[in-house]
Amino acid sequence: MDRKSPLLLLDLDGVLNPFAAPVCPDGHLERVLFEGEEPVRYCPEHGDWIRELAAAGELWWATAWGNYANELYLPCLGLGPLPYVEFPPVPFDPGLKVPAVDLVAGERPVAWIDDNHTAAGLRWAAARPAPTLLVSIDPAIGWTRTDVDRVLTWAGDPYGDA
Repeated sequence: MDRKSPLLLLDLDGVLNPFAAPVCPDGHLERVLFEGEEPVRYCPEHGDWIRELAAAGELWWATAWGNYANELYLPCLGLGPLPYVEFPPVPFDPGLKVPAVDLVAGERPVAWIDDNHTAAGLRWAAARPAPTLLVSIDPAIGWTRTDVDRVLTWAGDPYGDA
């Protein structure tokens, strides 16, 4: 079997930005990034976590923010841009993320971190011949160190050879 390095896909809203939390969670800050909208939450510690993921595989955004994630959000964390999956214009049905993710993923192992893995996404993951890990995030809690460690462990051996 041809071994390919893993693709790591990271959503933003509900993952890095725990928008469903009733108050800003400990360790997070808020900043208005879009005039007239609610502040966006971010955790400075996530910059280090993102660096760790980028060292473990090829890290891409999988967010409806598209390049705005690079232009507006990553500077809050002191990071440079990441490639991003091209999704349909917002608003769109979350199930429509799947064809775009599939196009980017190809035959590579994929870990996809998202707060809304749809039925279409679950079917896609189950049918893929390449190793696939879906990491579901509670948008009221956001991304945790346990989630990061789970992806890092998987990325170290996505084919299960160890």
